[in-house]
Formats: sequence, structure tokens, C-alpha cells
Amino acid sequence: MERTWRWFGKNDKITLAMLRQIGVQGIVTALHDVPNGEVWTREKIHDLKAYIESYGMRWSVVESLPVSESIKYAGKDRDELIEKYKVSLRNLSAEGIHTICYNFMPVLDWARTDLSHPNPNGTTNLYFSHAQFAYFDICILQRANAKNDYSQEVLDEVEKLKQTMTPEDNHNLVENIIVKTQGFVSGNISEGDEHPVELFRELLDLYKGITKEQLRENMRYFLEAIMPVCNECDMYMCVHPDDPPFPILGLPRIVTNKEDIQWFLNAVDDPHNGLTFCAGSLSAGIHNDVVEMARQFSSRTWFVHLRSCHIFDNGDFTEASHLGGRADLIELARIFEKENPNLPMRVDHGMTMLGDDERGYNAGYSFLGRMFAMGQVQGILATVDRELGIEYSQPGFFE
Repeated sequence: MERTWRWFGKNDKITLAMLRQIGVQGIVTALHDVPNGEVWTREKIHDLKAYIESYGMRWSVVESLPVSESIKYAGKDRDELIEKYKVSLRNLSAEGIHTICYNFMPVLDWARTDLSHPNPNGTTNLYFSHAQFAYFDICILQRANAKNDYSQEVLDEVEKLKQTMTPEDNHNLVENIIVKTQGFVSGNISEGDEHPVELFRELLDLYKGITKEQLRENMRYFLEAIMPVCNECDMYMCVHPDDPPFPILGLPRIVTNKEDIQWFLNAVDDPHNGLTFCAGSLSAGIHNDVVEMARQFSSRTWFVHLRSCHIFDNGDFTEASHLGGRADLIELARIFEKENPNLPMRVDHGMTMLGDDERGYNAGYSFLGRMFAMGQVQGILATVDRELGIEYSQPGFFE
């Protein structure tokens, strides 16, 4: 697999010169300065592509060309927004970029309650606590009938949290769930917003009455509309699984398990309609057999995220070592290398370690932690490739 890295543009504190030294071959990025719903011009695409290539790498995957909320909930302007999306697809194709990772998650791109959860070895990881998330939903967001979505065990934990949570704790939970994990990804909410909870409620209101079936149909509508352009321009759309892969905040989730994935692949049965196989997101759901899913969907997977989660007895999960957790990255590497050894792959999130926390990196996107993960995965790939008789190359060495 092509070893790629999520990079957040020219202002990213992690530079392309740094990435070239650690064996990165391809860059996964986006035009982060273009507002959601606006056309990506060929000029802007060309400028960023040329900048990446000047460091000896290529722009491998767009992550992401955002699908506007109005497309997801079928707003009055969705057809106009889809037409703009088609123009951006054509412009990307004209510049030789053909793989698009996107998501169809309402409002939240991904959710965690703790962005620096301590590990026994002194590192930190992203963490999801059902009790803390329920506390946010019930006590801070105050969503109507939110209690109905949680088990009695979780509600009992919420009552305990009410006795200990301070205003600072509440603020941190808001930052973790709807600010720090969203501003640099979806653009729905940014760190400069003065009233993020109120804005978040307004975003949720847009989905009132939207069922899972309706959201599925809205996704089908979007894919059917853009698929002629994808065929014309050879653009591969790779939807990212929901993270976490279960319903949250009363919002429907439609890419959570093998049945969901099979549905959208069948709904628009075209090879350009495919999957981003995010082993981390999928392994956060106890209902998912990640290795079985990789075997089932490898032929329609066009991008791979190799990371893994550990689920605790109470259902909470943390992002595990890339050699641990329940995703079995070694077996996944075997599956995807057999199917298509040229697939772009990134290690996705990584631990925060050795001073990463002092350098202002985006949540989950440390440098040293991801570099450590990349080293682990490079070792996996080198071993698997030797098993399969595939030549493994290490760019920058004796070339």
C-alpha cells in the first residue's frame, strides 16, 4: 500500500520536509481555506498539488471534499450545491487527483469525550466515554428526550457525574466534542465561535424528522447525481464509516456495519462508488468483525485507514496501539495487499507522546505518535509483502 499522511496544508506545523524524511509517499489533504459548498478552482488545486510535488510526494487522496449539510438533510439548495460539487470533481480530475474520501455523517464528523486520555506508559490517546457523552447530551446540550437513548447503567453514571463535574469540566467537554474535533475537519464550528452549544443545537435542528431511511435516500440521491461525472472523469468516491459506528445525539447513522456498507454499494452499484475502510472507526463498534468486513469489501475499497480501537467492558473505547486492539492490522494488511497493493493507506490517528502535546497539533494528529505508528505499519507491510512476494520499497534510501 502507498504510505500516506493526513496533512492540513501550508500552515500545518508538520511540514512536508518532515514527512519526506519518515517515508511518506503520498499526501492526504484538502483545500482547507475554501468554505464548505464553494467550488474548488483548478488554480487552487494546481497550486497545492505543485507545492506537494516540489517535496517529492504526490497528492494521493482528497480528504475531504465536504458534502454540505444541506445535501445530507435535503435542503432547498442541495441541487445547486451538488452542481458545485461536480465542478470541483472535474477540476480535481483535470489536475490528476482521482480519489475522494468524504463522509455522510450529520453535523459531527467524529466524536470523542477526551482528547488526551492517559495511557499506562505515559502517552495519551483519544477516548470515548458513554457516560460523559450522555452527560453532555442530557445536562449541557439538554436535548429533548435524550435520556431515552441511554441505558440505565449509563444514566446512573450521569447522576454520579452531576455531583463532580465543574464548570471547567463542562467547558472542556464542549471543546472536546463539538469544537476541537470539528473546526479543522468539517468547518461547521470553529474555536472562535462564542456560543458553540447554541450553534450546535441549530445544526441538530436541521435534522429534525430525518430518519435513517431518509438519510439513506439522500445519500443515494447525491451519489446518483455525481456518478456520471465520476465515470466521465474516473473519480473514486470513498465514504468514511461513521465514527463512532452507532447512533448519537438522536441523529441517524448510515455507515456503521456491514449491512449499511452493502446497502450503499448496492444502491449505486458502480465501481466509482466505494469505501474508505477505516479500521479504527469500524473497530469501535463491538458488533463489527473488522477482518471479515475487510474480506467482504476489499474489492470496493479505494482508501484504507489503518488504526485500531480497544473496547472496555462498559462499552467505552480508546484508540489502541497499531499493533493491538481489535482490528488486527496485520491481517488487514494481508487482505488489502492481496487485493490491491497500490491502495493509499494512512495510519490515521496516533498517540500523543514525547512532547507532541506542547506543539499545538490538531487533536488526534500528533507528529511523533503518528510517526511511531507509521514505523509499526511499515514493518507490518514489509513483512506481509515478503510473504506475498511483493517488492517493498523505502523511498529516500539509495534512490
